[in-house]
Amino acid sequence: MTDSTFTEDDTRWMRQALELARHSVSLNEVPVGAVIVRDQQLLGQGWNAPISACDATHHAEIAAIRAAGESAQNYRLPGSTLYVTLEPCTMCFGAMIHARIGRVVYGTREPRAGVLVSQLKLPDATFYNHQITVEGGLLADQSAQLLTHFFQARRSTNPAGSA
Repeated sequence: MTDSTFTEDDTRWMRQALELARHSVSLNEVPVGAVIVRDQQLLGQGWNAPISACDATHHAEIAAIRAAGESAQNYRLPGSTLYVTLEPCTMCFGAMIHARIGRVVYGTREPRAGVLVSQLKLPDATFYNHQITVEGGLLADQSAQLLTHFFQARRSTNPAGSA
């Protein structure tokens, strides 16, 4: 499910995720930010930092899930919503399933590796023991623009493409 009608609270939380994505840029990381909210309370937040953290799993969603689990003192986060600026990958979707995230709201699609709607459409799979509600397109233009500017700047400083 995509292109839903979003609430003011949804927009507020996605704006916070966008601020975290901008923080990723300051680390020279791909700009993706995520926040996890339950009952209008921030449980956790994160930004992409696999390069600076020397950790391939340090995606924004994973960092937010880890922080939320610590905050909630539980690895399961039922009833929570994860707001993320970019459609999640396979790894992040798996973590959301295990954390029992109730809803994910993403900004822009990731046509190559996004698994919610762009590629594998994993939320539609019937073999999972947990289902996640998916809504997309919230502040999509801002999320996409941040990514576009990041990669344009990267190409202009590294024209050979060896990032």
